[in-house]
Amino acid sequence: MDYNKLADKVLDLLKHADGNDPSRGHLTMNNWEWPTGVALYGIYKTYQQSGDKKILDYLTAWYDDFLSRPEKPHRNVNTVAPALALTCLYDETRNPAYLSEIEGWIDWVINEMPRTDYDGLQHCTVWNKHYEQLWCDTLFMVCLFLAKAGTVLGREELIEEAEYQFLIHVRYLQNKITGLFYHGWTFDGRNNFAGAFWARGNAWFTVAAIELYDITKRTNAAMRMIRSAWLDQVLALWKLQRVNGLFTTLIDVEETYCETSATAGIAYGVLKGVRLGWLTDKKYKEMGELSARAVISQIDENGAVQGVSGGTGMGHTLDHYKNIIVTPTAYGQGLTFLMLTELMLNPLQD
Repeated sequence: MDYNKLADKVLDLLKHADGNDPSRGHLTMNNWEWPTGVALYGIYKTYQQSGDKKILDYLTAWYDDFLSRPEKPHRNVNTVAPALALTCLYDETRNPAYLSEIEGWIDWVINEMPRTDYDGLQHCTVWNKHYEQLWCDTLFMVCLFLAKAGTVLGREELIEEAEYQFLIHVRYLQNKITGLFYHGWTFDGRNNFAGAFWARGNAWFTVAAIELYDITKRTNAAMRMIRSAWLDQVLALWKLQRVNGLFTTLIDVEETYCETSATAGIAYGVLKGVRLGWLTDKKYKEMGELSARAVISQIDENGAVQGVSGGTGMGHTLDHYKNIIVTPTAYGQGLTFLMLTELMLNPLQD
């Protein structure tokens, strides 16, 4: 299979998605938001792997357009996400306009973003500050940006802040018995809400932890602790993978629907873990490849990744997760891009 051509197909759909199709309301690149941020990072990683200048041109045009607009995005956890690929693009181009934007987001995260007890990054959104709440989503949306910006700009304190946020999220979100991650934690009541082991929430950690290492190349005490948490999680995921290769939207609740975006993220993290030597048992390679085949089977003839759950707020009951709509989304495309980059390096055997 030609994974570059498959990535082109997935990207072509995104380029022409305007959000006007009610059946694909979450599939648009016309905003500065977290679904777009995830897609942009996946697109950048695809360019990095393929070297296709057309992809770089698309990214440059996208950011140049948005940075030229007079209206500026509301600052919250979710709108930090596009700054990650922007930082990658700055590393590539050294465009000073990009640096100014990056520094603005750094200043907001470090100096103005709401904090929980023990200085955790509070998962504030445009609609709700989510007082005293930690969400696993924050690790991808904010902390990878801090790590990348710290690496590119030579600012050690940003990398250390990213590491600290990973550690505090691990402390309050990872179940010590199963190794799986809860969706969130609140210090205001000190609980994990519905106690949901939400699949895409777990995927945010599976992706973000190994991405943190790949960005920073650090092997210090913090990274060793994050890696140990990741290894516990991946073992738990291996035990709960369905026979079709997918993961259900509540990972430990078999009757919930299978969910493609989480599966793509988990496949990416696991296959990357195999390649980087974090996972040596052959069962993990088999796990990652089984998931990759399942995700590919969900890409339709138009390039849309099917079977993706819509945006998911914090649930106070398990039924909340069971009833989330299923629709193609920008982040579903983006997590699939990430998975495809690993397959470009190590193709599946027919």
